[in-house]
Amino acid sequence: MTKRLVLAAACILTTFAALPAAQAADPTYTVGAGGTYRPFEFETPQKELVGFDIDVIKAVGKAGGFNVKLVSTPWEGIFATLDQGDRDIIISGITITDKRREMVDFSAPYFPADQVIITAPGAKVAGLADLKKLQVGVVNSSTGDIAVSEELGRASTSIRRFDNTPLMLEELYRGGVDAAVGDVGVIKFYIKSHPEKPFKLVYDNKFKRQYFGIAVKKGNKVALDKINTGLKKIVADGTYAKIYKQWFDADVPTLPQQ
Repeated sequence: MTKRLVLAAACILTTFAALPAAQAADPTYTVGAGGTYRPFEFETPQKELVGFDIDVIKAVGKAGGFNVKLVSTPWEGIFATLDQGDRDIIISGITITDKRREMVDFSAPYFPADQVIITAPGAKVAGLADLKKLQVGVVNSSTGDIAVSEELGRASTSIRRFDNTPLMLEELYRGGVDAAVGDVGVIKFYIKSHPEKPFKLVYDNKFKRQYFGIAVKKGNKVALDKINTGLKKIVADGTYAKIYKQWFDADVPTLPQQ
């Protein structure tokens, strides 16, 4: 009887030892995200991080085989947290640029960070060229400010600069400006949150197409592969579309593969 128990125990141990590594516990990655860029990542009154980016990284982690430990991380110095090893991943509405690629490795794009023109529903505006004779609102020092300044001239009296998007869009709604230019994600979220204020969105190919990406430390291929695998899965199975519609609208973008 004793010999049988010993043999049984040995068989069990051998079976567990032979289990593939894929069945090991999923790793936990510390994810840094800002808390001030609504609707991508922001804090509730209870200091909980929520937003589109937060929902995306949680879904990516579940699909890609890793757990997520979220840590609110100020934008200033967020990239340094990867180098220092304080964060494994950062997601914070980070636009993919060549300069940033020198510092970090980016995932495939997960959000088109386009600029868009916003007008009243009946306005006859088809692109940037139509703004030259109008009063145009922008957020001070934003990408939209730069684009409009290049079109109209930095010192143009037709440009009105605001501290944030809600103030700019409230002025547009009241007729204080004829059009506005801003980040498409922030604009769409505002429109979704204020259905009583109808606006029209106008796209122009003169705006440079940019994307947000999820960043890891240079050379962290293991984490990057898991992120890209998870992102590909949630796009394919409709999870990404569901998250997008929750925060923005039904016009779900087609994302490029990397």
